[in-house]
Amino acid sequence: MEICISSTGLYLPPRIQSSAELSGLIGRSEEWIVSRTGVRERRVAEEGMEFLAAKAALAAIGDGPRPDCIINASLTPVQLIPDSAVFVQKALGWEGVPCWSVHATCLSFVVALLNASGLIQAGIYRSVLVVSAEAGTPWRNLEQPESAALFGDGAAAALLEQSKGESAVKDWIMYTWPEGSEFTEFRGCGTRRPPGHPDTRHDDNLFNMQGPKVFRMVLMHISRVLRTLFERNDMTFDDIDLFILHQASGPGMEAFVKLGFPREKIVNIVADYGNCVAASIPMTLAIANEQGRLRRGDRVLIGGTGAGLSIAFALLQW
Repeated sequence: MEICISSTGLYLPPRIQSSAELSGLIGRSEEWIVSRTGVRERRVAEEGMEFLAAKAALAAIGDGPRPDCIINASLTPVQLIPDSAVFVQKALGWEGVPCWSVHATCLSFVVALLNASGLIQAGIYRSVLVVSAEAGTPWRNLEQPESAALFGDGAAAALLEQSKGESAVKDWIMYTWPEGSEFTEFRGCGTRRPPGHPDTRHDDNLFNMQGPKVFRMVLMHISRVLRTLFERNDMTFDDIDLFILHQASGPGMEAFVKLGFPREKIVNIVADYGNCVAASIPMTLAIANEQGRLRRGDRVLIGGTGAGLSIAFALLQW
């Protein structure tokens, strides 16, 4: 699909929470946190996700016209109803722009990228703004120190338009293994653990993760996913110019290197921002763009893992 990411935007909440500060909340030392998660510090939002999203969106658009459509690709909702995309548009001060959400946990941006590309390719819209924002640090389960130490807040956006050159979404791949559904979960506020139900507990409304089980399951499947993508495009790791990956954790980023990803081509921001869930991938993309690491014509692989368990990658010609 001949689609171009014409601009990106980034917003980082000003409050920085170091691992030294967090150590007092979870009963673990700073050294323990950094050794287990690879995260030295993370941002903590003091406003709703819609305001983070709006600031990232404006950074992406600049002085340009409003997009034809907004896709909110986030995990953290403002509330269950109405859809959070409505609140993002409200925070922007706009009206009349069609908007909706794509929710695929940490892979939301990658899935939204495919959706937006299809809409543009079909001629339905000329420009689509994809925005991801997370303000989920209040949902950290402090009784689970390792997962609580992973997460941070932030937002990023990307403006997609019809390509006028060689830029394109060259390929896309995704697999899901639902046997991993209980390894990373937020049980509350749904039919499984509704408010007022006798089985509903306080920690049903907090993030719960069994990190080692997730890690093992990813290693079981990810090589096959990558091999399938590379074989059908007649390419190897060496043919990719830059890797924009979900920043799951420090050990997770090291696992990519062990799988064959060239370290020097991986954009790694996890130590400074932690795991920002759905905002992780577009934040990494926006930071790489700000640093001048993306050049037109580059082959870029975007993707990683998400709760479910899902693995997805998009192959772009930047």
